[in-house]
Amino acid sequence: MYKKLLSLFIAGFAATAFAAVDVNTANPADLDSIKGIGPGTSTKILEVRKSGKFKDWADLIERMPGIGEKRAAKLSAEGLTVNGEAFKPVAAAKSPVEKPGKASAAPVPKQ
Repeated sequence: MYKKLLSLFIAGFAATAFAAVDVNTANPADLDSIKGIGPGTSTKILEVRKSGKFKDWADLIERMPGIGEKRAAKLSAEGLTVNGEAFKPVAAAKSPVEKPGKASAAPVPKQ
């Protein structure tokens, strides 16, 4: 019984230790607590945020120089959110489109 109670206590403590930081409500110290965000980036986020809150991750990526999809994914994994949402990468739809002037890869039957 004691072991179960102790494990529940530890699990609860661990869950509260990893708290998400929302980019729209965070102060500089909150932003600096995210691995990958230093004082320069947190200052820039606050400056850009003055013109309006970030609507979503796409808005953050568009308005924040130096943050692309790859860095957004890393920051999200460290606990950064935009309006409470984690980053969800947009998978590029790859369609098999032939380039003009290129022959098809299918073999041509001999006659």
